[in-house]
Amino acid sequence: MDFQKTFYQKLLSIAILMLSINQLSIAQRVVKYHLYVKDTIINFTGKSKRAIAVNGQIPMPTLTFIQGDTAEIHVHNQLKENTSLHWHGLLLPNKEDGVPNLTQMPIKPNTTHIYRFPIIQNGTHWYHSHSGLQEQIGMYGNFVMLKKNDDSTFRKGIDDLPTIPIVLSEWTDYKPENIHRMLHNATDWFAIKKNATQSYFEAIQQGHFKTKLKNEWKRMLAMDVSDVYYDKVLMNGKSETQVSEIQGKLLKAGDKVRLRISNGGASSYFWLTYAGGKITVVANDGNDVKPVEVDRLIIAVSETYDVVVTIPSENTSYEFLATTEDRTKSTSYYIGAGIKQLKSPQPRLKYFEGMKMMNDMMKMNGNLDDMGMQMSLNQMDMNVVMYPEITGDAKSKQKANDPNRYNANALSDIVTLNYTMLKSPAKTNLPKDVPIRELKFELTGNMNRYVWSMDNKVVSEADKILIKKGENVRMIIYNGSMMRHPMHLHGHDFRLLNGQGDYAPLKNIVDIMPMETDTLEFNANVEGDWFFHCHILYHMMSGMGRVFTYENQAKNPLIPNPKLAQRKLFADDRKYRFMIQNDVATNGNDGEMMIQNTRWSMGTEWRLGYNNMHGYETETHIGRYLGKMQWLMPFIGFDWRYRKLGHNEIEENLFGQKSTKDMRTQFGVGVNYILPMLVVAQVELYQDGNIRFQLMREDIPVSKRLRVGFMINTDKEYMTDLRYILHKNASFRLHYDSDMKFGIGFSINY
Repeated sequence: MDFQKTFYQKLLSIAILMLSINQLSIAQRVVKYHLYVKDTIINFTGKSKRAIAVNGQIPMPTLTFIQGDTAEIHVHNQLKENTSLHWHGLLLPNKEDGVPNLTQMPIKPNTTHIYRFPIIQNGTHWYHSHSGLQEQIGMYGNFVMLKKNDDSTFRKGIDDLPTIPIVLSEWTDYKPENIHRMLHNATDWFAIKKNATQSYFEAIQQGHFKTKLKNEWKRMLAMDVSDVYYDKVLMNGKSETQVSEIQGKLLKAGDKVRLRISNGGASSYFWLTYAGGKITVVANDGNDVKPVEVDRLIIAVSETYDVVVTIPSENTSYEFLATTEDRTKSTSYYIGAGIKQLKSPQPRLKYFEGMKMMNDMMKMNGNLDDMGMQMSLNQMDMNVVMYPEITGDAKSKQKANDPNRYNANALSDIVTLNYTMLKSPAKTNLPKDVPIRELKFELTGNMNRYVWSMDNKVVSEADKILIKKGENVRMIIYNGSMMRHPMHLHGHDFRLLNGQGDYAPLKNIVDIMPMETDTLEFNANVEGDWFFHCHILYHMMSGMGRVFTYENQAKNPLIPNPKLAQRKLFADDRKYRFMIQNDVATNGNDGEMMIQNTRWSMGTEWRLGYNNMHGYETETHIGRYLGKMQWLMPFIGFDWRYRKLGHNEIEENLFGQKSTKDMRTQFGVGVNYILPMLVVAQVELYQDGNIRFQLMREDIPVSKRLRVGFMINTDKEYMTDLRYILHKNASFRLHYDSDMKFGIGFSINY
């Protein structure tokens, strides 16, 4: 009996232990995904192009978890290059954040990396590559974390609705590396593709000649709404999708559908509108907000919104329309079963009204003038002057002294979402009685050279920002650039101080428009190195960011050599971009070649005649750009030229100095400076004491594709040319040169 009693006691103990282990495993469910990253060929436009697919698909698979799960994600890199995955908006240990050379080393080809972290939040988020420009060619996908049904924050009629996860994206047939290079070389090819050149001919046609002159007098390029022209924009990898049922249930009149929308675009903002009526916003950046009804909203790059739409009628499929901010492309989801009900497309932007607004904002020194307005939280959208649906088809109707002249909701019956309308359903106060660290930043940039920075420093030029665990960090950010910037903080949610007091919304992205000042705050509660950056991919790769790091934190085991990792991290914004252009003409060959990065420029130009009377010359300059606007560039140079003069012929420059144009081998020092009207003034002192002063401009936009250039200097040289752009890499050119005379030619560029 004693033996049996002992046996049953042990058996009972084992059973209790097994039950406890089973309950523990249920409470801490491990959800595994295997992601295979592989090169593929895709065809969105009729042309086959390289892309990156994960598990054979673009976008990457939607990953779904329940709060309380443990995520275990195996990333199998089958590329021939390094990769990584970042879990955007997730609160997790720093070593799982997925930023190569900062929180981990890159995942090398033909290796597997395992990310493992607890799911301690809920909401709509997304994930993407943080390596180079891979995000642009397919590495993005939705990451959804569901509430438990017994969660105290569970909202009936919202959290139990049928759901569609959507990831927005763009596609270009150009290689993203080439796009980045073109942007740094101030290409206007994307403006040509968008029909948005804003040339002098167009300005005259639309009664804005003075507007165009003033714009260039203030040394600005044409109005740019978004940087890149895309061939396609997509929702879940398609231009158009029909949804008639969800989980086998046919959608009918009165049904509500929750859309979990992530903007996985590399550089595009999207307007969201719905043919079936109002859009109800119920969450932003994965955090619940009190429901708010709007007619439309703009979703910033990398932002997420959860919205609820209603199907008003039977036998009808209503268009949910996403339109790029520049209104050149759109993509649609049709929700419901039946005849398609379309949403009116967004009308074309009034670019010259935007240019006029820019002229008012910009001072001659490159700083911005807020014109007495306190701008924040997307309430004042200067771009509203370009929206015909708000300000009419012709010139804007706002008065210069109207305090609401940029407030879309005050100017129209169309309700547009802004950040002041977001309110958390629960208090979001930070811990009290802890130290507060206040940081101020200015977002700075130079569209002419495509340099984007904070406080005029790129990541590689700035120290890490030290913060202490437990303190509250308050950031006051002013956008002193002419572009809007979606600023993203890794590893933390922050309170966006928007006038809602204790109920300020929690976000991880804040879209900051030109001249806006926004304040956000977070509690420093997770040690590590955390990236804070603009999420426009090409701005981030240009260096617009900072790294927050905790004082006295433990060493990251995934970064065995921190100094090497830092050098590789800094290499992104230190890269040199190459350009070359060459004109083969009837009177000779001329061209230039240049490599540049954030601060430095090294360039060579040449003019080669077909005989000794025309001459041969080459100039090389190495310079460094100075100042926030980078209008000033001191340089050192070398000038070699040969030209056969007539017998006993001697030339002098305008200063009465003997010209050495016939035979010159000279080193020099000088400076370039951008004058009003974008004219480049150059002064150079040669080793023999000669001085040359020169004025030049190469790209005056006469019409959509026609450009005029000129050059004149104190060596009594002059040139003028007329160039018609045929292709992004080719032009037809007429020019006259004081040495080589008239020529007709074909120009190629890269």
